[in-house]
Amino acid sequence: MIDLHLHLDGSLPPELFFKLAAMEGVGLPAGDVDGLLPYLTAPRDCKSLNEFLEKFALPVSCLQSEETLFEAARGLAKELGREGLVYAEVRFAPQLHRQKGLTQRQAIQAVIRGLEKGREGTSLKTGLILCCMRGRDNREENLETAAQAAALLGAGVCGLDLAGAEALYPTRDFEELFCKARKENIPFTIHAGEADGPDSIRAALSFGARRIGHGVRVTEDKALLEEVIRKQVTLEMCVTSNLQTKAVREGREHPALWLLRQGAAVTINTDDMTVCKTTISEELKWLRSMGMTREEERKLWENALKGAFLPEEEKEALGREVRLRL
Repeated sequence: MIDLHLHLDGSLPPELFFKLAAMEGVGLPAGDVDGLLPYLTAPRDCKSLNEFLEKFALPVSCLQSEETLFEAARGLAKELGREGLVYAEVRFAPQLHRQKGLTQRQAIQAVIRGLEKGREGTSLKTGLILCCMRGRDNREENLETAAQAAALLGAGVCGLDLAGAEALYPTRDFEELFCKARKENIPFTIHAGEADGPDSIRAALSFGARRIGHGVRVTEDKALLEEVIRKQVTLEMCVTSNLQTKAVREGREHPALWLLRQGAAVTINTDDMTVCKTTISEELKWLRSMGMTREEERKLWENALKGAFLPEEEKEALGREVRLRL
């Protein structure tokens, strides 16, 4: 199994928070996992993406040192290995982890080390995607993130992303950032077509994005959909997350299977294992309940392999591993 869209701070095993909070000196609102979960997990009746994003405040507060970032990445990699994944692209925003003086480079390298340590003894491979953040006053921080992606590309980092409140900070406002990324040959994906409409996806494609995070609202524009299919743009779809953020209102309305059947390069991902209270296995179970066939499931993994930010020779080796498990 492969997960191309997985946020570090939204996917930490809940029991790990007690260790992280103690290391950071952060007071937790509950003393056991059951009591802590409401602060980490978005409800099914979540009203919007903005409410969903509130669940990241506590995790981020517990990840402000090299030691806690290392432990978090190690713990997540161990969990992914137990889940049976062969490849995961974990993403995080290094600029959010500087409250106690870390540089972005220090934060990134701590996560890289943690992922490497956590996958020891497993067949799991990982890549790290660095997230720039939508905001009004963080241009320099985003440019620094892109610079770090360029410097560490192939040394643990595999790509760049843009995350955050899409409806408040439109994709079109970040053209400068991704022009620089393209000039540096940094692979990138952009969260688009989730809280904002088709124009957000169109802007991402105009920057040169070959992958789109979520992208569910591509169905609202026939010409755009035809372009996405023609160019085989990878759609990183996350069913449970989309239902929680109200990007899709009802489960049966989710377009993942329909888009796959139209020929779009759909992949299935978790987004945030803890915030969404899901796993890749749970996401697949939902798709099977909606009628996904064995052949369609194989196609999901083929799409994920093609879309992965990996050199071609590594994709070939990974493909052999995936086929052995199907």
